[in-house]
Amino acid sequence: MRKVFLFIMIIGFALPSLGQSRDKAILRSDTLKTGKNLKLIGIPVVFSTPETGFGFGGGGQLFFTGESNTFRDRRSNILFTGIYTANSQIVLQALPQLYFGRGNYYLDGSYEFRIYPNKFWGIGNDTPDSNEENYDMTSHKLRVDFLKRLPPSLNFGLRFNFENHELTEVEEGGLLDSGGIPGSNGAIIVGLGAIFNLDTRDQVEDPHGGYYVNFNAQFSSENFGATHGFNRFITDLRAYYPLGEKSLLAARVYVENNYGDVPFQAKSQFGGGNMARGYFQGRFIDDHMYVITAEYRYRVLPRFSLAGFVLMGEVTDINQQYFQDPKLSAGGGVRFKILKQQNTLVRLDIGIGEDGNSGFYFGVNQAF
Repeated sequence: MRKVFLFIMIIGFALPSLGQSRDKAILRSDTLKTGKNLKLIGIPVVFSTPETGFGFGGGGQLFFTGESNTFRDRRSNILFTGIYTANSQIVLQALPQLYFGRGNYYLDGSYEFRIYPNKFWGIGNDTPDSNEENYDMTSHKLRVDFLKRLPPSLNFGLRFNFENHELTEVEEGGLLDSGGIPGSNGAIIVGLGAIFNLDTRDQVEDPHGGYYVNFNAQFSSENFGATHGFNRFITDLRAYYPLGEKSLLAARVYVENNYGDVPFQAKSQFGGGNMARGYFQGRFIDDHMYVITAEYRYRVLPRFSLAGFVLMGEVTDINQQYFQDPKLSAGGGVRFKILKQQNTLVRLDIGIGEDGNSGFYFGVNQAF
């Protein structure tokens, strides 16, 4: 991991230098013909997580700089990445965020294609390590949110969600092979939803202050072609408190509730680099989950900062049974801003959980 970290830092420092020495080459592309109205930031990807092992790839973030947007300094952009891992996983992802009408309307979407060997321990908050089994799954996931902004900070709109999960291989005699787990024969999830949020953050990539309050409700219905019908309700609360010119305290409370015939692919998943660092993503899954995170961020240099976090959370089949056996984790890491004039950054974290759970996480932008 020291070698991986060194390689990341070398790339992080070398790319901006390349852009300066070659007429800002990192911002230009002969293929995309970026100019005054477009700006492309290249993002090298080298990482290791509990879910993937060592992985590598690349991507970029394309900004539409020529548009006029009254919604602070935000600009339409598309973040895209492609990765391959030591576990033979392939992930292609595109995350467009497009503003219309001077920012009064915007589309926030994602598309993800995965060929993903993974692990499964069963359903519940106390599944033993001995349950671990491997499975392979190919997935297509599409989410499109279209929102209306009510100045200065309120947003509301609709969501369309489509997921197609096909299990291509499971362990013989395992939990998924038995057919008793919802989704073990594959799952198609299709439905609509409603979204409401209050967003006073100064920026999305690396907020320096403000609040983000999100409520959304969505459903999957067999009337739309889904194989499972269920309802999902999510509450996502985030706050950013500046403690001085260089330091900030960020906090997040995330609660997810699912009701109905929920396949295991759509159940709440505890773990992962953005939700519960220190645990394998999906190490514990069930219908309901909460995660509470606090993170201290300190800017050492204008483009280089450190962070430390603590978190707790758990999953359960009945949401009234929260705080019965919370899982704890703590850790920290470094962040590096790729270009001085843009907010995009890369981060490397280590998270240490309970019972030997831990992991390294390399990602783009802050975890929240």
